[in-house]
Amino acid sequence: MPATLHTLPANHSDTYRPRLALSTARLSDASANPKSSISPVVVCGSVRAMDFALITLAGLLIAIAYVNEPAIVGSARYMTAIVATGAITTITLQLLGLYNLRTFSSVMRNVPRIMLGWSATFAALIVALFLLKIGAHVSRVWLATWYVAGAATLIADRAILAWIMRSLAANGRLYQRAVIYGAGPVSEELIAQLEADTDQIVRIAGIFDERDDKRGPRLVGGYPRLGSVKDLLAFSRTTRLDLVIVALPLTAENRLLQLSKALSVLPADIKMPARATALRFAPHTYSHVGSVAMIDLYDKPIADWGTISKWLFDKIVGVTALTLLAPVMALVALAVKLDSRGAVLFRQKRYGFNNELIEVFKFRSMYTDRCDAAAGKLVTKDDPRVTRVGRIIRKTSLDELPQLFNVLLGDLSLVGPRPHAVQAKAGAELYDEVVDGYFARHKVKPGITGW
Repeated sequence: MPATLHTLPANHSDTYRPRLALSTARLSDASANPKSSISPVVVCGSVRAMDFALITLAGLLIAIAYVNEPAIVGSARYMTAIVATGAITTITLQLLGLYNLRTFSSVMRNVPRIMLGWSATFAALIVALFLLKIGAHVSRVWLATWYVAGAATLIADRAILAWIMRSLAANGRLYQRAVIYGAGPVSEELIAQLEADTDQIVRIAGIFDERDDKRGPRLVGGYPRLGSVKDLLAFSRTTRLDLVIVALPLTAENRLLQLSKALSVLPADIKMPARATALRFAPHTYSHVGSVAMIDLYDKPIADWGTISKWLFDKIVGVTALTLLAPVMALVALAVKLDSRGAVLFRQKRYGFNNELIEVFKFRSMYTDRCDAAAGKLVTKDDPRVTRVGRIIRKTSLDELPQLFNVLLGDLSLVGPRPHAVQAKAGAELYDEVVDGYFARHKVKPGITGW
């Protein structure tokens, strides 16, 4: 049974009780809020882009309002100054350490650095105008107003950002959900390093290890041991883990190989702490979780900006395809309705991302009283369960068109592995029983087209 605050021995040290209560709370939060965490890379990049956009927009609007030059957008003098200032501002704020999660959560303590960065950028702009001998051709009213408005905009932007970040943190979306496999000294040292890290981008939900309570500790570094590797795999299906850290020594080679194979099906980053081995590699071979060096075993297939670009592709192309194919879908729906009694759409449970169950839409191709929602029996040629229209739409794949709605709902992607029904079989056996590593196909979102 996994250790909880209520299963601790009465004489257990109170030192770990606050940390255990926190871990239990994180565990409950992760189970209740299985949404994926937001990538710190995406958050920081988005804030940079927003700062650049706000600074350049403020400079442009003030130039149009005060300079009263109708062709201001086409003025090389003003546009160069505006764009360059926006870019240099983001670079300066980056050098001042203002683009990390820790600084996004507070406002007042960062105001001095914001003002320093903005003032330094503006001073550089004025010096450049003087050295290029074009200062006389640039409005001083515009410069002064832009400086004041830019400072106010950056501070207001950070105030709104801090509110958003607190909301995301409260919902568990801002930090990487992590578990550690291994209940030995390596784990103890790793936990101490992660908790000492100032960035605090990881939230540990618990520890997993094959040893039972008689052979291993209930608590490791104050965090509960939640079970074996099988329990870890089941746990990941309900919490959408971002990170699994394998805290075993490299001398446990056979154990590492078996564990690596078992964990390879998870849609999470799998890493080992660099201190798990005395070997030292070139610095560029390590990745980092906060400031803690790691050795990568497996990476998420799609992460950070790749997730954003794929989401945009799915939504834009999905809406376009749905709009263009709407007349065809209407005709198919009418044909299905006229051909046999029953609903036009057929809903079927299938495995989706992270092995989670999703409901997939299709045009109904079978008689209502003969439908096989679980796909326990494969459809064969001249199958009596299939309607006349059903044979046509199955042959032409027109029955798959309603899955565009699944794309817009976020259950499917346009391109990805085809989602199988829960009872889909190869011969007489389920796919996961005959295909080694079958669940690895669920490391990415399933798609309408794919394999």
